[in-house]
Amino acid sequence: MFSLVLNACGNALCITSNVGSGIWTASAVNMNEAFGLDVGLLLFLIGLINAITNQLLIRRLDLKRFVGEIIFVLCFSYFVDLFTAAFTTLGIPSLPWLVRMFISILGVSTFCVAISIYQRANLFMHPNDDTTNILRFMYLKGNATASQLIDFVPPIVIMAITFTITHRVDAVNVGTFYSFLMNGFLIATADRLVFPKLVHNFKIKRD
Repeated sequence: MFSLVLNACGNALCITSNVGSGIWTASAVNMNEAFGLDVGLLLFLIGLINAITNQLLIRRLDLKRFVGEIIFVLCFSYFVDLFTAAFTTLGIPSLPWLVRMFISILGVSTFCVAISIYQRANLFMHPNDDTTNILRFMYLKGNATASQLIDFVPPIVIMAITFTITHRVDAVNVGTFYSFLMNGFLIATADRLVFPKLVHNFKIKRD
C-alpha cells in the first residue's frame, strides 16, 4: 500500500510540474488532449489492457493476479487524481520552469523506487509493472533496463497516433527523457538500496 501511494504521488508530481511525465502517464495525458477523457480513467483503461496482456504473457489464466492488478490500478488512478488536485492547489504548475524540472525528475525517481518495492514484494502491483516484471524474468534473463525499454514501445505508438489528431505532444519534456533513460537503472538501484532485505520472489502463478 505504501508503494502504491508513493507511485501515485510520483506520477502526480510529474503531471503537475508539466516538465515531462513517465512515458505511460505522458501517453494518457496526450489521449486526454486528443479525446477529452479524464486522465485517471485513461490510466485505468491502460492498466486494464496491461492486465489482459499479462495473462497472455504468462500463458495461463491467473485470476488472482488479474483481480489484484485491477484493484491496484483502480486505487492508483484515484490517488493520481487526488495528488494532482492537491499539488495543483499548492501551486506547483505556477513555479519557475527550473524548479518544476527538478520536481519532475523527483517524481520519476519517486515512482521508480515505488515500482522496485512492490515488484519485489510481488503481492499485487500495477499491471504495467507486472508486465515489465514478467518480461524481465521470463523473457530477458533478469535485465531490468531491457524490459523497461520494450515496455516503452506501446506508449510511443499511442503518442504518435494522438499527434496526428492534435498536432502536438504534451507531457513530454526533460522528465520524460529522464524516465526513458533512467527507469531501468533507478529500479535496479532501488532494488539494492531501498529495503535491501526485500528480495524478488517472482512467480508465474500467484498463490
